[in-house]
Amino acid sequence: MTDRKTELAENLARVEERIASACAAAGRKRADVTLIVVTKTYPASDVRLLHGLGVRHVAENRDQDAAPKAAACADLDLTWHFVGQLQTNKVRSVASYADMVQSIDRAKLIGSLSTAAVRAGRELGCLIQVALDAESGERGERGGVAPDGIEELAALVEQAPGLRLGGLMTVAPLAGEYAGRQRAAFERLLEFSSRLRADHPAANMVSAGMSADLEEAVAAGATHVRVGTAVLGVRPRLG
Repeated sequence: MTDRKTELAENLARVEERIASACAAAGRKRADVTLIVVTKTYPASDVRLLHGLGVRHVAENRDQDAAPKAAACADLDLTWHFVGQLQTNKVRSVASYADMVQSIDRAKLIGSLSTAAVRAGRELGCLIQVALDAESGERGERGGVAPDGIEELAALVEQAPGLRLGGLMTVAPLAGEYAGRQRAAFERLLEFSSRLRADHPAANMVSAGMSADLEEAVAAGATHVRVGTAVLGVRPRLG
């Protein structure tokens, strides 16, 4: 366990240096960017080690992995982010532990989350996932709503009991005009964020960037970056 803690500490220090350097290059304060460590496929013991190293935001993308992990770490002061595509049959479980759901992309999901949050006596932060590769009325290959659907979902979240509109999230698209152009994609997300905040001033979170492109996200103005591999190592192959 000591070796694992050392490994995580060294990886975390490298990621911190990357974020700090990116902030300096962009003329931003380091405190303006929150690191979320994506712990999917890794055990609760790693979450505990990360907490001991100062990490306070962790993310998961599968409820069947996240629920028992969150329960095992319930004594820690952590903010849990759910970042995967969320099916309505998993909503009640996710609402019991997640503090922030970053993958809001359809009206039905908002209604289900609201009901579950109220039942659990909790308030869930919600980010609308924007698919920069989706045409009007469609969802993206990796989840998310087309850009012209942002305002409709934002209004629904604002009106929903138990939910709080936090802002926007995106995953760099693999197809379309922004494929391979992460900086441009993230800058486009910031434009949508600016428009959203005109009507919803408190929705100021912008979640973008992962291990390979966190610098581009910070340069574009992201407030949160989601980093897994660079902190925890290459994930084991499933199957």
